[in-house]
Amino acid sequence: METNLIQIRRDLHRIPELGYQEFKTQQYILDFVSHLPQERLAVKTWKTGVLVKVKGTAAKKLIGYRTDIDGLPIQEETGFSFQSEHEGRMHACGHDFHMTIALGILTYFANHPAQDDLLFIFQPAEEGPGGAETMLKEVLIGDWRPDLIMALHAAPEYPAGTVAVKEGLLFANTSELYIDLEGKGGHAAYPQHTKDMVVAAAYLVTQLQSIISRNIDPLDSAVITIGKITGGSVQNAIAEYARLEGTIRTLSSEAMEKVKRRIETITNGLAAAFECQARIDYGCNYYQVFNHADETARFMDFVRTYKGARLHECGEALTGEDFGYMLKEIPGFMFWLGVGSPYGLHHAKFAPDERALQMAVDLMVDYILTL
Repeated sequence: METNLIQIRRDLHRIPELGYQEFKTQQYILDFVSHLPQERLAVKTWKTGVLVKVKGTAAKKLIGYRTDIDGLPIQEETGFSFQSEHEGRMHACGHDFHMTIALGILTYFANHPAQDDLLFIFQPAEEGPGGAETMLKEVLIGDWRPDLIMALHAAPEYPAGTVAVKEGLLFANTSELYIDLEGKGGHAAYPQHTKDMVVAAAYLVTQLQSIISRNIDPLDSAVITIGKITGGSVQNAIAEYARLEGTIRTLSSEAMEKVKRRIETITNGLAAAFECQARIDYGCNYYQVFNHADETARFMDFVRTYKGARLHECGEALTGEDFGYMLKEIPGFMFWLGVGSPYGLHHAKFAPDERALQMAVDLMVDYILTL
């Protein structure tokens, strides 16, 4: 089984695709499922996602297990023999691991059905524009709505065999941020006839940072990062347009609202000061991942005594995950799975430890059997 898991992971690692473009990935999952015993399986597709229900022997509830399936727009630099075959695309967030583990758990229960019904959710577009919220509203309804839902996320900072989890807030509220500035371009020698958007953008970047230091409670946590600025076309012309692209992360929904209000106030003030037009787009927003207390405590008690796993009670992180939308509506939890990579998530050399695959499958199979 271990060799098969590694091969599955490497197959999937070769074909990373962006959100709602996971056509090869969807077909790989469907082909894999078609080779499992079919007596108890029901399969649905939704956009580029896949849902597989396994009928239990005496079901009283539906247990959900969710994995994400999309990759990132990153050029891989691992040098692996099985590295991405798609230019500018990479599974740099561990979704190849996530899918492989889900397929491993599914394989076991397709051959050895549990008492309760199980639902395996292969969700597209976690990295953007976000598939969980829409999938929840359109597919996870009626007989396909779990009574309990679980998921994991690869964690490079912990060694393989580590399960890091906590009750309550695990992942932050997140929002994309795009600000477009439009002024008046012209010759560099005649700045008095222009409205320079490179200068305006520079002012705006520094002013946005004051929101965290002066508007957010120091005992709370929030981050505004501007990761990309574009503006201008040539060194001796004043830029008519500039664009800022970034992200907002907060530990509370109240802080997210406050940050957004301040961004709007500051941006509108800058537009007046520089006599330009400003447009704000928050893009994709993710709700916090908040682990339900009873379900998480039971899982933690199980891991504490599980041979081959080490429990770490971690703190919350400012990472984002759209699984939060599912936990908002359905009891359950997410946990960090240690994968021991020297390079972090979203890095072009992210190299998770494949020994974590079998451990995670065994852990979740054995846990599900206790439910």
